[in-house]
Amino acid sequence: MKYLFCISLLFLGTLTWGQSLMLTDFNQQRLKKQQTAMLVLGAWAVGNVGSGLAFRGKNEGTDRYFHEMNIGWGAINLTLAGLGYWSSMKADPGSFDLASTIAEQHKIQKILLLNTGLDVGYVLGGAYLIERSKNTTDNPERLKGFGRSIILQGGFLFVFDLATYLVHANQNKDIPKLLEGLSFTGDRLGLYLTF
Repeated sequence: MKYLFCISLLFLGTLTWGQSLMLTDFNQQRLKKQQTAMLVLGAWAVGNVGSGLAFRGKNEGTDRYFHEMNIGWGAINLTLAGLGYWSSMKADPGSFDLASTIAEQHKIQKILLLNTGLDVGYVLGGAYLIERSKNTTDNPERLKGFGRSIILQGGFLFVFDLATYLVHANQNKDIPKLLEGLSFTGDRLGLYLTF
């Protein structure tokens, strides 16, 4: 009986270790995707700040305001990309259990979908500013330049957030593999083995 108990514990330990490796791998992939996305966002941000600074002083009117707004968006996006990258780098992929792995996977997807909706709002807001610039004498060039920039930034962020969502959502197909070996019956959670 003592040996049977030891063998059972060893077998369950092996199963737990195997699932732990699968969870760690799943989380490493998710975090790597986040890091790549933050590098893309950071590169876009650096490009906006750099081009904005380079062309702002060489232009007047609408173009000047366009580049000024790009500098502002670039600075914000660079901050967000830096924080997102740092957060994904410091996360330990082995520290997530099954529930937190699935929760984190769905959380990032919900955030990206929310952002995609906000991006549509940015584009509409930019279009509104351009339309408003046609009916005002109070610095219409600023409204038009800001509006053009906001449409550009919102359009990029829409594509970025939607593409990043799709990349993360593609990993959802691996979730059932994480659940293999678990069965839910009534008020109990069990482990079943198939040979």
